[in-house]
Amino acid sequence: MKKNSKYESLKTIFFAIFIALLIRSFIAEPFNIPSGSMKPTLLKGDFLFVKKWSYGYSKHSLPFSLPLINNRIFYKEPIRGDVAVFKTPEDNKTDYIKRIIGLPGDKILLINGVVFLNNKPLSKMQIRDFTEKDYDNIVKFKSAIDLNIFSNISISEGGDVIISQFEEYIGNSKYKILDIHNNSIGDNTNEFIVPEDYFFVLGDNRDNSQDSRFIIPGFIPINNLVGKAWIVFFSLENSRFFEIWKWPKSIRYSRIFSLIS
Repeated sequence: MKKNSKYESLKTIFFAIFIALLIRSFIAEPFNIPSGSMKPTLLKGDFLFVKKWSYGYSKHSLPFSLPLINNRIFYKEPIRGDVAVFKTPEDNKTDYIKRIIGLPGDKILLINGVVFLNNKPLSKMQIRDFTEKDYDNIVKFKSAIDLNIFSNISISEGGDVIISQFEEYIGNSKYKILDIHNNSIGDNTNEFIVPEDYFFVLGDNRDNSQDSRFIIPGFIPINNLVGKAWIVFFSLENSRFFEIWKWPKSIRYSRIFSLIS
């Protein structure tokens, strides 16, 4: 009886792990946001699920990118404006999350921070300012303001760090972006022509994002797509996940179960 009991327990554990791996590989996978490159859409400390079926599957859909799928299968082309997770082409291991702006064949150009898609500027409208809540950034920005480094950051009467915020439109999508400085290194670019089977991505925090404007990561290969950002299921402000004693004050309750767009 004891042997049978151990066998049944091991079998239950095996099937539980197997089912969990199937869900992670083909349905949804959890990710956390370690930086502010996608502010204000995604904040440092957000935990989210990524839909794995959105763009089909490649080896990067599997744990540790196991080479069991040679090319992407059940492929569905992303839509401009999608927030997507992908493996950076630099090492094919590191997860990045950015917004897809250009599809294969598109021409992309930035002039004074305005994105031109196929020779037409994306509509961009200034909206209510964004209030910075990240302690590290608050210290950095306050020092930078004293030195007049950033043009679109100010301090409110209450001492909050305020950043210029805009709403940008692409196709049927609209989303918020931040503009820290009017003349950052990525505000003016040469024209990019997106190659076949590649994509052009930008971070929503335009002056604080390593994206397709730069050599690393450059264009994103189709097979490096992991999935589409779906829903924020948990979010912490200025604390780490294991710091449970800080949760009552650090949980961003309003962000829990919010859809990502």
